[in-house]
Amino acid sequence: MNGKENDILRTWAHNSGLELSAHQVQLFEIYLDELWQWNRHVNLTGLSSRQDVIKELLLDSLIPCPFLPEEGSLLDVGSGAGFPAIPIKICKPHLKTHLVEANSKKVNFLKQVVRLTKLSNIIVIRGRIEQDGGILNPKGYHIITARALAQLHKTLTWCAPHLMPGGLIINFQGSRFEEALKESSEVIKKHQIFLYKTIPYNLPGKTSSRHILIFKKNCISSSQFQNVQFRSLRLSAQGQGRRKF
Repeated sequence: MNGKENDILRTWAHNSGLELSAHQVQLFEIYLDELWQWNRHVNLTGLSSRQDVIKELLLDSLIPCPFLPEEGSLLDVGSGAGFPAIPIKICKPHLKTHLVEANSKKVNFLKQVVRLTKLSNIIVIRGRIEQDGGILNPKGYHIITARALAQLHKTLTWCAPHLMPGGLIINFQGSRFEEALKESSEVIKKHQIFLYKTIPYNLPGKTSSRHILIFKKNCISSSQFQNVQFRSLRLSAQGQGRRKF
């Protein structure tokens, strides 16, 4: 990583609420160098310059990091070239991380990155979440990330069943995210998740806005939630009755 790339990374991270150590910067350098070597022979990113990889993929992946816990389990679905999972793992090294990717060449690349960076508690799994969900942790995950996986309603349909109560789904959207939310309203209701936070941002040199959507899973079951609603309504009615007297 040259001086300009280093400055871009550190400045963006700082402005995003992250302070990277020298070791973390070194891990990013190993990752990017290996990615760029592989990208000459295998189309990992669809981008033609290293600067574009940094600005459009790496910086993008750092945005949700300040909103994630330091420990727990993370599932990245459709990992591709490792964005956002590898950058998040570098920033949050104590997260137990599973990467799911269907393409065998990309799986081999991800395993090579894990070997070179010596990241611990990270497993690369070949498969598709919509077909091979049985190979994942049956207890579920605290965090699930999905970037450019599918339409939002499909992404939530596939990911929400693997989310622990209170867990977070991190999804990357463009400027028209509100339309995607409307299309996903039934799925959101069905899986007892809700939009917890929306993070708008612009990447360097880009005029169109992007958004990260963070969904959270309710900590109580559907029946419990209905009981809570019923008790709340009953107490409210009782309170209104007392105010009449």
